[in-house]
Amino acid sequence: MTKGLIATPHHTASEVGAQILRDGGNAIDAAIAADAVLCVVYPHMTSVGGDLMAIVWGAGETSPVGLIGAGRSGELATIDAVRSRGFDEMPARGALSVTVPGTVEAWGRLLERFGSVGLGAALEPAAALAREGYIISPDLSEHLMRAADWLVREQSAFALYPPMEAGMLLRNADLGTTLGDIARNGINGFYRGEVAAAIVAAIKQREGLVTSQDLAMHRSQWVEPIAFPYRDVVVYQLPPPTVGLTAASIAVRLEAGQDFRTARNASYALRDRYITDPDFAIAPTDAFLDPHRDLAGRVDATPRAGDTIYLCAADEQGNVVSLIQSVAYDFGSGIVAEGTGMLLQNRGAYFKLDPAHVNRLEPRKRTMHTLIPAMAARDGRPWAAFGTMGGERQPQLQVQVLRNLVNEGLEPAEAVARPRMAILVDGQTLAVEADYPGAAQMARADRRVKLMPPKHHSFGHAHAIVIDGPSQWRAGADPRSDGAVEYVT
Repeated sequence: MTKGLIATPHHTASEVGAQILRDGGNAIDAAIAADAVLCVVYPHMTSVGGDLMAIVWGAGETSPVGLIGAGRSGELATIDAVRSRGFDEMPARGALSVTVPGTVEAWGRLLERFGSVGLGAALEPAAALAREGYIISPDLSEHLMRAADWLVREQSAFALYPPMEAGMLLRNADLGTTLGDIARNGINGFYRGEVAAAIVAAIKQREGLVTSQDLAMHRSQWVEPIAFPYRDVVVYQLPPPTVGLTAASIAVRLEAGQDFRTARNASYALRDRYITDPDFAIAPTDAFLDPHRDLAGRVDATPRAGDTIYLCAADEQGNVVSLIQSVAYDFGSGIVAEGTGMLLQNRGAYFKLDPAHVNRLEPRKRTMHTLIPAMAARDGRPWAAFGTMGGERQPQLQVQVLRNLVNEGLEPAEAVARPRMAILVDGQTLAVEADYPGAAQMARADRRVKLMPPKHHSFGHAHAIVIDGPSQWRAGADPRSDGAVEYVT
């Protein structure tokens, strides 16, 4: 009898989550413990200073609930404020790209509603790992080498994350202290205490736009996921400010017979017209779920592929969680607030400085958000949790996993490992992993096709769990990552 299982992009995080399950914790406890570990061992992908989104199907519930853990822009954040500093578009790095970190408050809200352990038990394994050190993975080493040219300009980050070889030991005692402080003092200390003061000081020193009041006011939001029928399942996506509707649009358009490029471009055009913070503008759900809705217009060249983690977990009580978290770009803004060991996200890079754009920069606004966990139900019960990293490609990549699971009936491990493709930001180039069926023929027939190495990280780190019954639990971790599935029996 399986007591629970968890799939994450790093084997250490999976092991920690599994141990929480063995010790009597539930899937939500395990997911948060694993997520905290990923904030330590995958700093290029995620951070305590990032955002978090989740869909949770609680034990005994008849439907799931979503959590939007997205931080807002600062109260001083205006188009004029950024332009007056010499920018014609949002900077990709630095203090102006920083938004309020949403992760820690989201951890607290998830544990408060669904957890069986406190923040202390959930975060201590990660805190210990940061203090004692961990072995650098090949993926982290590659990113450290590649980011050195720009990280060196921000010594607060470069001192912690210089170029290092895989297999070396990396310690971050300050991050261990920060996690320990959250574990002892809860989320209030993070948003109103010494950590908050350090964050604000770092941003102010670099002429950023986030204040202590912005941190103190931050709250996550419980939401009802968007549900839509898909063959014999019901798929759940998060509403705006996430691009969950974009993924839904691609899925229904492909089912209606549209080719991949057409489905992607139409769905992304809808995204660019409508998706932003719903406190500022409401996106019409029906427009995204209508495969015949055409929308002429240019698709924005949104920021490049982001760096993100996705994980999923389930337990014998019936809890299922689909969770995604990110620092936005690799290593985020590149800023580490003094004494915290924590990278701050650059999610603000997704805002626009065009006053007519729906996702224009405004004070205390959540930007259009690429983080989209997903879930599916069959016969009124949770059947699958799935998702992937991938930045602006996430909707395209996630839908391919959905189709592998539902249309093809593949096992989760095969569904997340199968070769993938993605339309690039120009709306025309089709990047395809070289082992995709027929990839070579596609490239010969169409010069817009770009062949990529098999299992390339730009096609995401996808993970999935499928639950067909009490004794029929299966999961898959993407071989493109350093991940693993852990079963607890």
